[in-house]
Amino acid sequence: VGIIGMVGEVSRPYFIHLTPFALLLSIGFLIINHEGKPGVKELIAFAAIYLFGYFIEVIGVNTGVIFGSYVYGTGLGPKLLATPLMIGINWLMLVYITAAFFQSFKLKPVVVVLLGSTTMLVYDLVLEQIAPVIDLWSWSGDTVPFQNYIAWWLVAALMHSLLASMRIRLANRAALPVYLAQFLFFVILLALM
Repeated sequence: VGIIGMVGEVSRPYFIHLTPFALLLSIGFLIINHEGKPGVKELIAFAAIYLFGYFIEVIGVNTGVIFGSYVYGTGLGPKLLATPLMIGINWLMLVYITAAFFQSFKLKPVVVVLLGSTTMLVYDLVLEQIAPVIDLWSWSGDTVPFQNYIAWWLVAALMHSLLASMRIRLANRAALPVYLAQFLFFVILLALM
């Protein structure tokens, strides 16, 4: 439904405004499928990742120093300090699903950090190409700077390292399906638009 809505010229503006709702639906699906009850330690880690993700974007969009020079569109909903409040949710969701997926293989924490961060970077490589078209954000000069990809990987690695250092174990059978649904959504849009 999202692909059809985004591809249509008439329906796209309406579907762009539904993006935060779709993101919250994904989060809800993950919450329903989360194995076990999150304890205080997990909730602190999740809050820290949300806040770090949000404020790193606040600094990034207002200075251009971290990721490069970019501005947010309307696609991610309401903004504070020129930054959508949903961007922290997006960072948290991506860290959560990649960590849960790679932890399911009983890998060493450092391997989970490296693979999780790299998987998030692969996601961003595709997302950056379609983000301006669906009004998520746009880059100065319409070119994604290489520093964005380096910063994305480093921020993802820091977030994954936080989970590893706090010894947080995640198990969620929906992690891979949510990642693939999101990733393939952007790949298909990129191919069709």
